[in-house]
Amino acid sequence: MSQTDSSTRIARVFCGTFVHSTPSAALQILENCVLGVNDKGKIAFIDKDSDVDSLSKTWGFDTAEIIKLEQYEFFMPGLVDTHIHASQYSYSGTALDLPLLEWLNTYTFPVEARYKDLDFANNVYTKVVKRTLKNGTTTACYFATIHRDASLLLGELADKFGQRALVGKVCMDCNSEVPHYRESPDECKEETDRFIIELLKKEYPRVKPVVTPRFALSCSPSLLSELGEIANNNKLHIQSHISENKQEVDLVKELFPDCKSYTDVYLKHNLLTDKTVMAHGCHLTDEELKIFHEKGVAISHCPNSNISICSGLLNVRNVLNHKVKLGLGTDVAGGYSPSILDAIRRALDTSKALTIQDPKHQTLTFEEVFRLATLGGSEALSLDDQIGNFVVGKDFDALRVNVCVPGGPIDLFPGEGTKVILEKFLNLGDDRNIAEVYVAGKRVVPFLHA
Repeated sequence: MSQTDSSTRIARVFCGTFVHSTPSAALQILENCVLGVNDKGKIAFIDKDSDVDSLSKTWGFDTAEIIKLEQYEFFMPGLVDTHIHASQYSYSGTALDLPLLEWLNTYTFPVEARYKDLDFANNVYTKVVKRTLKNGTTTACYFATIHRDASLLLGELADKFGQRALVGKVCMDCNSEVPHYRESPDECKEETDRFIIELLKKEYPRVKPVVTPRFALSCSPSLLSELGEIANNNKLHIQSHISENKQEVDLVKELFPDCKSYTDVYLKHNLLTDKTVMAHGCHLTDEELKIFHEKGVAISHCPNSNISICSGLLNVRNVLNHKVKLGLGTDVAGGYSPSILDAIRRALDTSKALTIQDPKHQTLTFEEVFRLATLGGSEALSLDDQIGNFVVGKDFDALRVNVCVPGGPIDLFPGEGTKVILEKFLNLGDDRNIAEVYVAGKRVVPFLHA
């Protein structure tokens, strides 16, 4: 409980229950608290409601304007999706009958090639941004396609609807069986440079570019080097895939015989930094995880996708034991759900499956996975200085959850406390329970725009 100086005006004050994670506590429950958000969208103070009168004098707000939560409502930090393919949303929930490399050439690349049509792109991207926001995703790390204009449009739509986003123009110059869906190395570099310059020129407050080599198999060594240079020169985030399935890992060994491992491919091309997030990592060795820790590289755990296209089961406990940053991703459309609530459930399922295989495996708790979905995601994207929990000075990215919404999916019973209610929401809840979504203090759900 602390507060900052009172140099800014208080825009909103909430009173009720707040749940979040800290580096030392997977779950911290703050009941009977007041939280003030200033006019810059940052948390100005959080304190016990017994001090509300003195707080109102210090901060200059009227106690009559306090927004009070109902008995079965609480605030939690916004959900962070550390890996989602916005361009694949149109066929999410289908096409899950093939392993990764066949799946890409059969379904993904032909669909992504359509994004040269901006009307098509606008339709899909509008829907995915709105759908993820409704499901509580306040921050998304997006893969777009190879098309600069459509990728810029995704950034524009994220800004329009108020979502915090990292947007990546996909880079790939080889090994696509769809001939018209790849670029030459020079074209890819030039278009990536233009994309970054044009997106930064927009000066969106919460939408930034991320350098996006699709994965080692679709990028020549020269392209990987160019992208590493672009990212480091501009101090940008980097995203890609690694060790998703065993066939992919074997092919990387064939194509990059001079590299010790899949991780070594990215390391040699200067793509592993403390602003890099790599999706999947199901088959990383302990030696590779040590490199991830040393470089500050994060893993995006995408359990729905890992199971849906039979890629593998990531041992999250082992990743955490190596002190590697880790968040959750939906990986639409390899994962069929655009909700991080689903990722929470599938992460728990995966951990339990590993325990079935090895009873000595320490199963993840729901509290630990709650942290991965919020604070862990912010750490994975190197945004934990701005978001992830309710700490004074951070942006107020938050969900107002109502577990007792009429017609909702959750039934409550006498004597159930906040911890039980949170667990029920994480396991049973859906977008009907998310009454409001805030990003940097601004209410973005319900939507103001059509």
